[in-house]
Amino acid sequence: MTTNAPRDTQDRHVPVLLSRCVELLAPALQHPGSVLVDGTLGMGGHTEAVLQACPAARVVGIDRDPQALELATRRLAAHGDRFTPVHAVSDDLPETLAELGLARADAVLYDLGVSSLQLDEPERGFAYRHDAPLDMRMDQSTGPTAAEVLNTYGIDELQRVLRDYGEERFARPIARAVLRRRETEPFTTSGPLVQLLHDVVPDASQRTGGHPAKRTFQALRIEVNSELAVWREGLTGALASLAVGGRIVVLSYHSLEDRITKRGLAAGATSSAPPDLPVELPEHQPWLRLLTRGAERADEQEQAANPRSASVRLRAAERLRSTPDQRPDRPSARRPDPSEPSREESV
Repeated sequence: MTTNAPRDTQDRHVPVLLSRCVELLAPALQHPGSVLVDGTLGMGGHTEAVLQACPAARVVGIDRDPQALELATRRLAAHGDRFTPVHAVSDDLPETLAELGLARADAVLYDLGVSSLQLDEPERGFAYRHDAPLDMRMDQSTGPTAAEVLNTYGIDELQRVLRDYGEERFARPIARAVLRRRETEPFTTSGPLVQLLHDVVPDASQRTGGHPAKRTFQALRIEVNSELAVWREGLTGALASLAVGGRIVVLSYHSLEDRITKRGLAAGATSSAPPDLPVELPEHQPWLRLLTRGAERADEQEQAANPRSASVRLRAAERLRSTPDQRPDRPSARRPDPSEPSREESV
């Protein structure tokens, strides 16, 4: 990394699987004017490495968090017009390209989940180890907060959020306890919620399953930011916007994100020909080539140096051919649905 980058970004964020991401993206970014879209810019660590390794490329950096966007822009100022910051949600990629007059991206990178910036600032409410306002919005200018979810959702709706997004075994007892407490005092900060979870989650589960607030905080964050819905749409749009020969790299940090990624990439890498068709027609041939065998993990050395890399799953693919969802002049509004199960679930 450059030595003159702002210390407030270098010190607060260590990019996960940095060398591997650059290695996978670089082959698509060698021709003049090639474009990488970093759909989750964060504080710009991955983008900075790509700009240094691929001098012919430019980067469009998208982030929904204005604070992260400001810090990354400062960090990347030395690269001039090779970097373009955009305040948007990651599923706005096709629209972002169209607004910039770009029909395709040569490479796309997504580093999903919550960023170091958001985790490390107590006032954002993402970290359960600090008593802070229950916000959890990645873009604090819009949308409901985590406190609003806790104070307004019915018991069935709250149970669904905790069960589906946090994979919390004790979702029903937690939901009941939340409703009892808010009858006397609404939730405003994280401290009372953490104490409630300590009281409700059985001691045996706390000894073996980690901090009792981990899964609930994850579930609330996903609900507040519509993360899974945004990612389903984001992956679809990214694949529809990827040029032939272009590459996509995705870093996921929990099973729900990774499942969407796995199915979306596997669907494109699988023939759509009916089983009884004697000859595979060109339109049935796979339009993606998987670049990883399953999901890659950070090695022990990186996990020791950067604990946040411990849960990462990296998947990557290359576009082999155009498909009907693409148009030569602009991204299409009609896109395949990556949430549909593929025929190669084991990929």
